Amino acid sequence: MLLRLVLGAISTAMAVGQLASIADMPAILGTYGLVHGAPAAVLAVVLIGGELVCGVWFLARPRSRAIAPVWIYTAVSLVWSALAVQAYARGLTVDNCGCFGIYLPQRLTWFVLVQDALMLLYAAVLLRGAHRARSPAGRHPGTGGAHSSHDAKTRARTR
Repeated sequence: MLLRLVLGAISTAMAVGQLASIADMPAILGTYGLVHGAPAAVLAVVLIGGELVCGVWFLARPRSRAIAPVWIYTAVSLVWSALAVQAYARGLTVDNCGCFGIYLPQRLTWFVLVQDALMLLYAAVLLRGAHRARSPAGRHPGTGGAHSSHDAKTRARTR
């Protein structure tokens, strides 16, 4: 639950910073060398929307078992990481990674790649947790699973 709250706060802050600098986001994304113009604007909207949805969801419902915000978080993290890794590998100069729009600018360095790797690690942790919560082994009575004690009594009677 704490991880979801922290990631929710970070994702929401990223989305707010990017939204506040929406006019600059296509140019920032263009510095990664893959998209420019209208495709960069569309990518900006998709990234901001994804960050806002998963960020607000994690903050508002940190105990939620819904898989959708986890997949959205994972997809957004993958896109940011892919942009960064390919730009770094190509030796492109990215003066502002754009994580918070024009606010808190960071030059694309190995440190940003480490931050992106951590975001992917957190995505894996969230996906694993979501998978465990949905698996039959993760839903035992008394362990916070989905089955109630009434369901356990019903199963016991039918055996």
